[in-house]
Amino acid sequence: MNQEITAKLKGQKLIDHEMIKAAFVFWFSDGDHLRSPFPLYIRERLQFEAINKFLDWGSRISDKAKKEINDEILVEKFEEIIFELASDMVETEDEKLTIRYPFMPRIGDAIHNKENMAEQSESKITQRSYYKKDDTAFMKVKLINTVSQEEWETQFELPE
Repeated sequence: MNQEITAKLKGQKLIDHEMIKAAFVFWFSDGDHLRSPFPLYIRERLQFEAINKFLDWGSRISDKAKKEINDEILVEKFEEIIFELASDMVETEDEKLTIRYPFMPRIGDAIHNKENMAEQSESKITQRSYYKKDDTAFMKVKLINTVSQEEWETQFELPE
């Protein structure tokens, strides 16, 4: 973290430095249940801009409102800022999809047929796209079977 941001953090009482650090550790790390949705090439800039925007947001809150804000609200607002900024920083539509839906399967992921877990049932995602039908959002996924090289596609409803 650069000196300017560190000084801003020390000059206010609402936002905890450790909360910010923990949020980036969580979202920039890969674990069992989570893969980071943020490409390496945006992370440094994302940290800087997200912290600045969050601190600016915090500085505009009245003293009365600050008494009502708890850690959960702060975390949600900070994550909202991170994801909003990141979406504008990435270069491809697929990267935008990953940021918007960080828990969905990604290009290169292996998918197995639940009824047949044999090796020949494995397919890899080759392409993803987003579309809406009426008020419902969907992800269309194109795959290729890793043994037969047969291409196929499926779609599923997305949470909005």
